[in-house]
Amino acid sequence: QMGFTGIAVGAAMVWLRPVCEFMTFNFSMQAIDQVINSAAKTCYMSAGSIAVPVVFRGPNGASAGVAAQHSQCFAAWYGHCPGLKVVSPWSSEDAKGLLKASIRDDNPVVMLENELLYGVPFEMSEQAQSKDFVVPIGKAKIEREGTHVTLVSHSRPVGHCLEAAAVLAKEGVECEVINLRTIRPMDIEAVEASVIKTNHLVTVEGGWPQFGVGAEICARIMEGPAFNYLDAPAVRVTGADVPMPYAKILEDNCIPQVKDIIFAVKKTLNI
Repeated sequence: QMGFTGIAVGAAMVWLRPVCEFMTFNFSMQAIDQVINSAAKTCYMSAGSIAVPVVFRGPNGASAGVAAQHSQCFAAWYGHCPGLKVVSPWSSEDAKGLLKASIRDDNPVVMLENELLYGVPFEMSEQAQSKDFVVPIGKAKIEREGTHVTLVSHSRPVGHCLEAAAVLAKEGVECEVINLRTIRPMDIEAVEASVIKTNHLVTVEGGWPQFGVGAEICARIMEGPAFNYLDAPAVRVTGADVPMPYAKILEDNCIPQVKDIIFAVKKTLNI
């Protein structure tokens, strides 16, 4: 991992545009010095004279039955680091558009895919199927309009949010579902605009709670103009704060489920 990642970073420094694939992002730990210290920092340390247009891509987050060492989400890890851009697709449209945008970008981009989504079919518009289709990095997408509560998520949990929204709609609760698409730079303006409309916020992610993506969203909302529009504290739905167990029943209880999102929405709406 350290070897081929170093080769990719070196190739990017001489203006090739390599795509470096990790079989799983858990293995990127073996190469994190190349990703953080070589790729992310070189442009800054060279006063902008050396760009590193490399893409690191591969499966991220929990899969199924692969236990603690192969089941963690690295969105918060890489999203913490200045110099990197971090994208996290949910749909086929996201995956195609963000990969093209990442390859064309002159900065190192970490593309966090999800193994369990590889076999899931998605509708694709005519526009998305055109060869010129690109999803801009740093722009979230509203997957479902709503008025009562904002659900913000990325990667596979976006689908869970949409399922929860469909269930809650039958009870008269209209959820606005935001697909972040990009972790860094985060489109906090889209979240703020939604919270100003709905007055309630629930974040959903597969990663651990401490210092996570949801924690960052909550902090940014608290520091910004949307805070005064909240009618209740923001609620986070996250993975359990433990290494991933191997047993299926324990694994299911460690990963956010649709029922957990519904519970969080009802909690924040006090219903």
